[in-house]
Parts: sequence; C-alpha cells; structure tokens
Amino acid sequence: MARDPYQELGVSRTASADEIRKAFRKLAKQYHPDTNPGDKKAEERFKQVSAAFDIVGDPEKRKKFDLGQIDADGRETMRGFGGQPGNGPFNAGGFGQGGFHRSSEGPEIDLSELFGGMFGGGGAGRGPFGGGAGGGFSAKGADVKARLDIDLEDAIKGGKKRVAFSDGRTIDVTIPAGAQEGQTLRLKGQGSPGRGGQGDALIELAIKPHPIYRREGEALVMDLPVSIPDAVLGGKVEAPTPDGNVMLAVPKGSNSGQTLRLKGRGMPDGKGKRGDLLARLVVTLPETVDQDLEKFAEAWRAQKPYTPKRK
Repeated sequence: MARDPYQELGVSRTASADEIRKAFRKLAKQYHPDTNPGDKKAEERFKQVSAAFDIVGDPEKRKKFDLGQIDADGRETMRGFGGQPGNGPFNAGGFGQGGFHRSSEGPEIDLSELFGGMFGGGGAGRGPFGGGAGGGFSAKGADVKARLDIDLEDAIKGGKKRVAFSDGRTIDVTIPAGAQEGQTLRLKGQGSPGRGGQGDALIELAIKPHPIYRREGEALVMDLPVSIPDAVLGGKVEAPTPDGNVMLAVPKGSNSGQTLRLKGRGMPDGKGKRGDLLARLVVTLPETVDQDLEKFAEAWRAQKPYTPKRK
C-alpha cells in the first residue's frame, strides 16, 4: 500500500490546491527520469509522488480520500455489507441471507465484480483486487499538448528544440527532417501522471515565416537582387539557399521578374522528396548613382530611346 499522499508530497492535510501543485512540480522536476537517467531510486520516487498527486491533486479523489472512501492507492475502502463499516466479506455478519446486499451507506456490490480478478469470473484486472488495464483505478494520465514554432531550416534538415509545459517541465524535442506544418509529435510517457502510468505529450509543429523564402507548396520562392552589369552581361552571383549559399549563373540579358530554378532546394513533401527553389531576379541600381552611370544613361536615352513593354 502506498504511503499517505500528503506525506509523499510533504504537505499538510490543510494545504491548498496551489500548494499541492507546487510541491508536486518541485518533486517531479527533482526526480524525473530525464533528470536522473539510470537512477532506479529516483524513478521509484517519481512514481510515488506522481501517484500521490493523482490522489490529492484531483479535488474529487482528495475529498474521497479525506473521507476514508478510498485509500492511498486509490482503491475504494471495504465497507460492511450489513450496513456497518468494518464488516468485511470475511468477517462474521458480512454475508446476508441473500448474499451481498446494499449497505445503508455504501453502494451495491456485485459479487462477480468484486472477485472477478481473483477467480476469473470478471476477467483479469477487474474489481478492486485487480491491477490490470480493466481496473477502474489504473487509468493512464491525461495527454498534454503544446505548440512548437520551428525555423524553416529545422523543418527541412531536422534539429532539436526545447519546449516548456505549464507544469514547469521542459523537454528537448527532436525535430525530424522533412517535418510538415501542423505535424504532431507524440512523446510517450511525458504527459500527466496517472495510476496506470503517465500520459503522452503531443506537440504540434508550426513553421515560422522566413525573411527570405516564401512557400508555394513544396517550392520556395525568393527575390534575388542582380546588378545592372550582371543582368546585361551575364555572370555568377551568390544566392542563399536553406542548405547554404551557392553561385548561380545569371544569363546574359536577364531582366527583373525572370525566374531561375534550383532543383531540390525547396521544401520536402510528406515522403521526404524536396521541391525546387525559385529565384526571382530583381535588377537593382546601386544605392548611390555615380556620374559615369548618369552620363551613360543620358547618352543611351538620347541615342536609343527605349520604352519597356507592359506584360
């Protein structure tokens, strides 16, 4: 049988719900298996404080425990079947003329439900003597949920991020390569504690907007500034990609709006195949136009008038 849950958490019986919560968080962080890898004693202590919090951290269960209706393991306490506490099924007077009957204070007890876990009548794990998944007091803890914003590069190549939960815990999460917007990662046993074990942590991924790339399905689109000489004469320009900078060949006579394609440099699809990166050329003047460029433009305009066509 478990110790008194108040003693396990180090709080008084008059402690507030907030005090109980704080005590559990402190002990859970101290003895969590992630903090104490391979330490069996710490793991056992973590289970004990989790089980204690499962009782007194739940207002309904705490009330039942304080009234003596359930014990420190969460099992209903045995009440007499003749209407008096203490007349258990193995004590004199525990069996009435018609077998088990309704106590004046307690609920009606079903014989097969009570002994099913011992004699096989109700299936393994049933009733207060069973410890299997069918028992009413072996419920798994609730799942916890969180949202994690990740960089576009981490979505493509994978990485590690730390996510914080409302109970004060932090967990390091491995982002898989090719992660998708809205994808949910499930971390087994990282949820809320329960008599049947801890629930899971569900982490929904959201890819943050990028300052350079715009997503269009699996394709990434970016604007690539190009100087006038490189646009007119052609040349090599440095272009950013999620995998690092590359040298991109700009064709002679390129113009703003022209798109160059870099295959396999975009976003991955659900199967891991990556789309393309589209570089939209933007012919750009220098911030300060020097006199030579002004004179060249004046001569060009005077000798070869040019009106761009509207597309």
